[in-house]
Amino acid sequence: MVLDLTSSSVDLTRAICDIPSVSGDEKTLADQIEQAISAFSHLEVIRHGNTIVARTNLGRAQRVAIAGHIDTVPINDNLPTKIIEIDGEAHLWGRGTVDMKAGTAVQLGLAAELTDPAIDITWMWYDNEEVEASKNGLALLAAARPDLFVADFAILGEPSDGEVEGGCNGTMRAIVRTRGVRAHSARAWIGENAIHRAAPILTRLAEHRTGEVEVEGLLYRESLSAVRITGGVAGNVIPDYCEVEVNYRFAPSKTAADAEAYLRTLLDRFELEITDAAEGARPGLDAPIARQFVEAVGASPRPKYGWTDVARFSALGIPAVNYGPGDPHLAHHDEERVPLAQIDAVENGLRAWLSSR
Repeated sequence: MVLDLTSSSVDLTRAICDIPSVSGDEKTLADQIEQAISAFSHLEVIRHGNTIVARTNLGRAQRVAIAGHIDTVPINDNLPTKIIEIDGEAHLWGRGTVDMKAGTAVQLGLAAELTDPAIDITWMWYDNEEVEASKNGLALLAAARPDLFVADFAILGEPSDGEVEGGCNGTMRAIVRTRGVRAHSARAWIGENAIHRAAPILTRLAEHRTGEVEVEGLLYRESLSAVRITGGVAGNVIPDYCEVEVNYRFAPSKTAADAEAYLRTLLDRFELEITDAAEGARPGLDAPIARQFVEAVGASPRPKYGWTDVARFSALGIPAVNYGPGDPHLAHHDEERVPLAQIDAVENGLRAWLSSR
């Protein structure tokens, strides 16, 4: 199979979705992308692992990085793709259609088409976005080839319902521990129950009310949740150990250090260990190039509540937004599907901006 990058974005979405590429198994799709994009002489093509970069070198005054990941979460009887109709509107159904191969397909088609864009473009299609950060293809590329990340603006094709979502919330995971003393459950008063001691942690989290935080004109909503609890030894033993895993999504006006301090204050009586943290990304929509982009695609910016790789660009001082087809609520859903009209709309919006002079 050879990908036809001159086909419609809908057909190209179907083609790349129907090549399974669950995280860790992206090589086949990466090979196809590299082969297809290498046929276009206006692009310099670079491969790093299963990440493919294609860039123009036209000497334009500005450069934009446009990125999309090629992996998906595991398939669950939702491939091959198919066209379905919902309330009179045609949708493409199947794993990856929302997160985020429709956005990637739009990028691939435009990369082939736009031989003379108004701005230099670095296209990036990367692997392992859906798993731990240590495997993330974009992060590995940044470490190995920082020169490829020289840009004035960045766009990530994450699903945003065809709208522009500025920046993203930060995310933090923590383990909160309680300890006790083991004893036979028939003589529970001899021991100290670590699971019972976790009750105040759950109460504080259940009663906690996170707020909305305005950052550069966008209203980010924070969340703080218990996401996992473990403990217990046996059915007749008082447990001496319990862990509550907590996830905190914090506004991009906060640093990871701010978020940690907040958690430690809220849960000040308990043993707490931060196990993972990723800074958010400020919207960056005050940059002139960002304003031009928003105007060209005719969007009304809104905040991104989840964490995305725009944060990697933001950390490098590059303003970055999310812009792609698909409802984020359907990402990873077994009924994952994207309206065909939305794929076309995002393609037209990107083309209009990249071609305007």
